[in-house]
Amino acid sequence: MDETLSLSPRYTGTMNTTYPVAAVAELIGDPARAAILVALLDARARTAGELAFTANISPQSASGHLSKLLDGGLLTVRNTGRHRYYSLAGPEVAHALEALGSIGTKPCTAPIRPRASADLYTARSCYDHLAGRIAVELARSLETSGVLRGKAQADYELGHNGRDWFAKLGIDVDSLRDSRRAFARQCTDWTERRPHIAGALGAALFSRLVALGWIAPRRDTRALRVTHEGARQLRIRLGLSVSQMV
Repeated sequence: MDETLSLSPRYTGTMNTTYPVAAVAELIGDPARAAILVALLDARARTAGELAFTANISPQSASGHLSKLLDGGLLTVRNTGRHRYYSLAGPEVAHALEALGSIGTKPCTAPIRPRASADLYTARSCYDHLAGRIAVELARSLETSGVLRGKAQADYELGHNGRDWFAKLGIDVDSLRDSRRAFARQCTDWTERRPHIAGALGAALFSRLVALGWIAPRRDTRALRVTHEGARQLRIRLGLSVSQMV
């Protein structure tokens, strides 16, 4: 997937599109719509009622906001029986939200973080890839060990032993290159202000870590939990100490 935002003609037809970024900013800039978009960053589809509750708005208001986000190309919807489930339109939307978060928020100091916030700072899902302190340290360790190397174009490339390392983890990097999506994007983490791994490789790595049981979702939140086996494997394979990141 080409990671660029595109507005639908039905939405842009009513706007001055000399600067399309302004149209996207207007969509995201409303607090209720921002809350809806952030709630969908874990890639799980939700109903209008769930999103209204999350954004603390009425169902009628939510309906109007969802319509604008659909027309603007930031959301998609699918019908399942009597319900309509809303999702982000793709990884490019998630990347834009994460990037905006990285310049629009200030890191909190540990003593004043509530527990839920601390969990999000440690490890969370950003659409289909891993974010938070653990994700940043994972990316840094992979660079240090030669598995990945940074590029000037704000992407990662495989290092000298990258293909073998990912193969041992069960990830075929060659097949990921056949995707139209960016291979391994450096996504600036909005809480850590340092890059974590997004793109096709980030999604594959996140999916594999879940499948191996090394990380697990926490209920009703984007926060993730590193399992005992996950902490052990991260320490053995990359020298990461999860206990020092919490």
